[in-house]
Amino acid sequence: MLRDTNRYFKFDWVTIILFLLLVGFGWLNILSASHTGSTINYFDLSEPFGKQLIFIFLTLLLIIVLLAFDAKFYERFSSIIYIISMLSLVGLFIFGKNVNGATSWYGIGSFTIQPSEFAKAATALAVAKYISDLNTDIKTLKDQLRLFIIILLPALLVLLQNDTGSTVVYGAFFFVLYREGLPRIYLITGAFVVILSILALKFGAIATTAIATLAVLLCRFLIKLKLTILQSIVIICASIALSFSVQFFYKSILKPHQQDRISLWLRLEKDPKKLEAMKRTFAYNLNESEKAISSGGFTGRGFLEGTRTTGKFVPEQHTDYIFSTVGEEWGFIGSASVVILFVLLLLRILHLAELQKSQFSRVYGYSVAAIIFIHFLINIGMVMGLIPTIGIPLPMFSYGGSGLWAFTILIFIFIKLDSNRINEW
Repeated sequence: MLRDTNRYFKFDWVTIILFLLLVGFGWLNILSASHTGSTINYFDLSEPFGKQLIFIFLTLLLIIVLLAFDAKFYERFSSIIYIISMLSLVGLFIFGKNVNGATSWYGIGSFTIQPSEFAKAATALAVAKYISDLNTDIKTLKDQLRLFIIILLPALLVLLQNDTGSTVVYGAFFFVLYREGLPRIYLITGAFVVILSILALKFGAIATTAIATLAVLLCRFLIKLKLTILQSIVIICASIALSFSVQFFYKSILKPHQQDRISLWLRLEKDPKKLEAMKRTFAYNLNESEKAISSGGFTGRGFLEGTRTTGKFVPEQHTDYIFSTVGEEWGFIGSASVVILFVLLLLRILHLAELQKSQFSRVYGYSVAAIIFIHFLINIGMVMGLIPTIGIPLPMFSYGGSGLWAFTILIFIFIKLDSNRINEW
């Protein structure tokens, strides 16, 4: 009888502990970034840290609910969960609340909820369900197109809500598809498009075309890749079309503030006066974030002792720029510890995913790791100025109920799926 009871508590506690450490340390930094005054009322619901405590308490209840469901429930009802999630995204166009220029929220009294965060978990379930279907062959064009539709539909709906950051995250699923057998030509093409687009913006369409042509010739004659003359011509022509298209998109389609962010990232502006003006307006958050991180030194200024953090120099520091608080108050040691915790979490999830006997569980596990990795990479890269500014939270760390609950759902559904493997006798 004792054995039957114990099997329900056989979860991967390493993943659970890593999750709890990130949530707890995240709350401490939200407290640092948002408290005002010398005394602190930890349950003050008018402050972000007080609200986040409520979110964390509800998260613990959510974990109990997620683990209470049978693992088969998530596979059996994945399609229905996906459809409901898509309907919630469509509903934003009618009932959505505009926050910071994005119509991505439902307002519930003084609280808001962001369905695009939960759509990532729903999409992960749908992708895992479709790939694990006996009739699916990911190497066929028909199934590839259907999978692309499953992934791109929520991405498009989120993009139409003016939430670029959340849209970018859906690119994580292509790493999952590659693991499951998607031909590498898709990843090569994607990398080619990204590199060529950056070159086109930095050096212009003509120079980029010349670089692409030289690269093709080197691959054909020096590296001796098996490229036919026709394939070489097609690549060069595609490079020309892409280079000029990127220039047109940048100058004619993107909004001025989007152009300025890319311009600052790639250092496109040549006029020193205009560049300085752009930094004061569009790069203010980034400049203050970099100053806060650099001021922390090796050991940091100490908890609640960060002058730039307590002085509110970095706008939205408790949300997208939370990592700058870590850098200032906990220094290099604290920042490295956060990075190590995320890396350990990602490696643990990938390790567990490879151990799964069910393809559904494996694909879902890889989806969880890929989504967390993209969030982690973009957020920290953005705060340090390595990636253009995109509004995207640091998982389990940034303030917000929707983000915390969404990542809780992502991770603990996988923990429940993995418990099937642990509990098999």
